[in-house]
Amino acid sequence: MWTSSYSLVVGFYRSLWVNRAGTQDEAYDGMEELTQFFVNSTGCRDTKVVLCIIMRALFAAGGFHWVTVKGKQATPKEAPILAVAPHSSYFDVLTVVCLGGPSVVAKGETGSLPLIGKLINYTQPVYVWRDVHDSRQNTIKEIIERANSDLDWPQVLIFPEGTCTNRSCLITFKSGAFYPGVPVQPVCIRYPNKLDTVTWTWEGPGALKLLWLTLTQIHSCCEIEFLPVYKPSSEEKKDPRLFANNVRKLMAEALGVPVSNYTYDDCRLMTRAKQLKLSCAGKLVEVQKLRQHLGLMKTNREEIFINSKEFKALREESVVSYRRFTDILEVQPSDPAAPRLFKLCDKNSTGMVDIREYLLTVVVLTKNDSLSELLFYVFKVIDVEGKGHIKKVDFCTVVHRLLSLSLEECSAVFHHIDKTARGYITYDEFKDFAIKRKKFSNMFKSNGVRSKSE
Repeated sequence: MWTSSYSLVVGFYRSLWVNRAGTQDEAYDGMEELTQFFVNSTGCRDTKVVLCIIMRALFAAGGFHWVTVKGKQATPKEAPILAVAPHSSYFDVLTVVCLGGPSVVAKGETGSLPLIGKLINYTQPVYVWRDVHDSRQNTIKEIIERANSDLDWPQVLIFPEGTCTNRSCLITFKSGAFYPGVPVQPVCIRYPNKLDTVTWTWEGPGALKLLWLTLTQIHSCCEIEFLPVYKPSSEEKKDPRLFANNVRKLMAEALGVPVSNYTYDDCRLMTRAKQLKLSCAGKLVEVQKLRQHLGLMKTNREEIFINSKEFKALREESVVSYRRFTDILEVQPSDPAAPRLFKLCDKNSTGMVDIREYLLTVVVLTKNDSLSELLFYVFKVIDVEGKGHIKKVDFCTVVHRLLSLSLEECSAVFHHIDKTARGYITYDEFKDFAIKRKKFSNMFKSNGVRSKSE
């Protein structure tokens, strides 16, 4: 089995290498004539069919010997968009293969992944750059154009949940797939295995461990169910959220699972909080509700406090009592929501809260749409000396967790910026360094980029 898998992988990669000039989406950006060539080229379609066959053989070699299919896939004319849920694993790529390689909506970083990224490029994907401010609107615009185009585009496949879940419910669908107001075919995925080795969520086994566990199984089951094409009503065409919620309700009934009001954005916030190792990572939604009840979302009291002399005076003594906590937030101690918020942040039930950790939690909640803005405030909060700069150990910790750089890379960046060996750098110095480098420059394309001096 391993020999056949190796041969298939080598053959697959060689086919990608030979055809790679036709898969670089950057080369076709804004080039209408080449876009039409890609859409209408019979050679490209034939190559995609061959690649799907090879990938299906790879999955078979890895234990997915057959896939149970219920219902019938609609044609692109009948349903330009396929809404697939629940999204729970990178093994969901098998669905893309079984559906003939439709265009997928995926995060931009996916295209640079070895092997899988090349396959995705062949589907003529719509990439989403989650840290670029206009990317979401551009994605919606691209989906609308493809869904209503006279060109023979393949179907657009989207995972409307926007993130991986554990399949116990369907979280809120993002509206992007439903803005065009065209018929959508719901597609349900199931993995009815005795041992779950495929679920890949923000809190659980890593990708390599799941891959190894799956490969050790003699057979792994996967079911794909095509539901009838859902044609939106006039009200649903005007209200994409209503359209999305009704499709989600239909899919939840078919799957036999409840729906949840958690959203992709909630999961993204939890991921950020977990990256920073915040104790409230799994309670962010409740923290936000309590902040709203206390009026803190309107007053932005935490942001005002971070920029105040009072915050700088805290220095390293950042553990506060309940009374001091309410004084800082300028809320009434008698308000029932105040002790609940305090208790959520009191991780050891000591009657004391680390105000810096609470402020970092709020920064994640309020500044997560812009990575540059998030970094700006994280720099301020962890500047325990209040001198406008942070030391190497703090810089490496933050950049390692938020930007997924290795500690060695973080150290190299720090020393490149700190050429005079002062032992510290400022946010502005990091920004000046990062904005000139492609690896970081997308962070500063968002609106609201700030400097430390503001």
